[in-house]
Order: sequence, then C-alpha cells, then structure tokens
Amino acid sequence: MSALFATEDPNAERPGERPNDPQATGIMPCQTLAELIRNHEIIALKEIEADQIQPASLDLRLGATAYRVPASFLPGADNTVMGKIREFGMYPVDITGGAVLERGSVYIVPLMESVALGFRMTAFANPKSSTGRLDIFTRMIADGGTGFDRIESGYRGPLYAEIAPRTFSVVVRAGSRLNQLRVRRGSPPTSEAALKRLHELTPLVHARDGATIREDNIGVTLDLAGESGGGLVGYRAKKHTDVIDVDKKAHYDPIDFWEPVHARGGRGIVLNPDDFYILATREGVTVPPDHAAEMIAYDTMVGEFRVHYAGFFDPGFGWGVEGGTRAVLEVRSHEVPFLLEHEQIVGWLRYEKLAAVPDRLYGQDIGSHYARQGLTLGKQFKAWG
Repeated sequence: MSALFATEDPNAERPGERPNDPQATGIMPCQTLAELIRNHEIIALKEIEADQIQPASLDLRLGATAYRVPASFLPGADNTVMGKIREFGMYPVDITGGAVLERGSVYIVPLMESVALGFRMTAFANPKSSTGRLDIFTRMIADGGTGFDRIESGYRGPLYAEIAPRTFSVVVRAGSRLNQLRVRRGSPPTSEAALKRLHELTPLVHARDGATIREDNIGVTLDLAGESGGGLVGYRAKKHTDVIDVDKKAHYDPIDFWEPVHARGGRGIVLNPDDFYILATREGVTVPPDHAAEMIAYDTMVGEFRVHYAGFFDPGFGWGVEGGTRAVLEVRSHEVPFLLEHEQIVGWLRYEKLAAVPDRLYGQDIGSHYARQGLTLGKQFKAWG
C-alpha cells in the first residue's frame, strides 16, 4: 500500500485549489468526491462503484480479512494499525464470502479504500444509518492515528474499520458497507448567529414551539407520545436472536429481533444500560441542498446516554417534505439507568456548509432508504406488522 503514496508532496497546492478562495471551503459534494477518485486522492483496491458516492460522503467497503483483537485501540503517532494487530491480534477471519462477527467481540478490518489527502484537506467518518440501527459500534482508524474517525491533512495511506457488534451477531463480507467518509477542505467558520440566520431562511428543525439553538448546534427532542398521542414510540432489541446479514434487505421479520415500545401516558421510559432502543425525534429535520449536518452522538449535558451512532445527514434530507423528515435515534444508556421523557432534548445537530451544491440530493431518486422515514428499523427488516 505504501508504494501508492511515495512520490507526491502532501502539502503541495493542487490544480484548481485556491487557498484564499472562501468558496472552496467546506465539505466536498459528490461531484468533487468523484474528482478526488479520478485524481487518485481516494484510491481503492477494487474499482469504486457509482452508488458508493453519496451526495456528500463516500461509502467505505470492508476488505477480505477481519482481525479479531482483544480490545479497541488507537495506533498512536509513528505506529501502524497492522503493527498493532501483529503485536496483540488474536486471529484473522476470512470474510470474503461472508462470515459471522460475534456480538461482544472487537474486530479490525482493512478497508478497500485508502486516501492521499493534500493541501488543506481533512476527512472524517461515521457509521452508516443501517449500521447504527443494528447497534454495530463502528469507527474508522488510520495509521499514526491518535483519534477515531478523523484523518488529518497530508495523510497518505490505508484506512481500517473497528467493528464491535453490541446487540446482534452479524454476517459481513468483503464489500459490505458499514461506514462512510466525508472530506473537508479548509476550516469553514460556524457560529450561533450563522445558524440562526440559516434556520430563519429554511427551518432546520420543525419545532412547534421554536427550536433551541446553543452555540453552533440546534436541538432535537424525543417523541414518546406516538401518532395522535398514543401507540408505538420505539423498539427495544431482544437479547437472544439469530444472526443478521447486514447486506440483506427487507428479509427479517422484526418480531424475531425487536419488542415494541408503546406510549405510557406521560410516564416516559427508563433506559437499562444493557438494552438498545430505536426511537425517533418529535420534530422533522431539514438539511438544505448547500449544507450537510451531523448529530453529536454523546453529550453529557443532556444525560448519560448515547443518542446516535450514525451521525451524518446528507444535503437534501427532509428537503421538499412538508415539516421535514424525523430523525431516527439509536439509543443506549451509559453505566446507569436513565429516564427519558416526551419532548426532552436528546441530541444536537451541527450544520456545515458544502464547498458546492451537490449534483444530486438525498432522497428516493437516488435510492436513499430512509428518505421519508418515520420510526423505521434498519433496511434488513420487513415492515412492522
């Protein structure tokens, strides 16, 4: 892999990049990601498929081998991921044609994609929505990394996925897509004032009583009333189930894997640290075509729980839908039981401008699975009932 990245100065300015041009700053849209692929700034062991390129992100594919390791780790400066695996990895698993990753275990999988980030370019990753909805804890690691899911300017080398199934054992294979990558040029400024102006132009969170804005984040609240003030408000994962193949669609009967959670007349629900829940926001969310959004996964200011594994919201999410599209939340408590109540703030969205409007937006026209979702399980399951 290192031979692919041996000759070019990572800090050299590239053709078409103008460091002082503010229009060049922001998250890269799909057409620019395609250009990065053509310019070999994103490189793959196997040709990148057209549908991997989303409006503002790139789906990453698992390679052929998963390495079982005893614990999560970061390689640290001057160390490689494979060096750490050779040091204390337990055994490799060939996943070429499909293999089970066991619940409660940790695996490191080299990805098919690698990067050669140049001048002013950084990248960051998040699990895909369907990954989060299966409670698969997935993070990206890079050689020399001192943090998860982030790649600094000038990095040239391979990428890896750390995979830790929490609730279900899962079947994956070479080519399975569990996480996604965004690329950013420069450091686009964000502020509370700018977010308020954007929200005034285009309602971002469709709150009946007005949205809550804190610094450069906008809050979303929890729906525990259900439609018409009663009924289904969520799902709780069952503890003893069959394995789930992450690449199957509308295949599994949800009753074999989930228990419905119903409204309880204003009593709220208590999160058990051992349980995993699928819930939804009370409000619809909208992401304008020239922006992308990310949900903060864990904020101790609103409680000791994680509210979202898959934090990316692409440009066009909820766009053109009256009242926006509700966000589905993957919720797990930390350490102690925690009470959640209706209309409680459970998460914060951070909006960021794109470097350009993407050629295509999130939605049904490009096969986006959750374009008009309500309270929706992962794509692997049939419709409830």
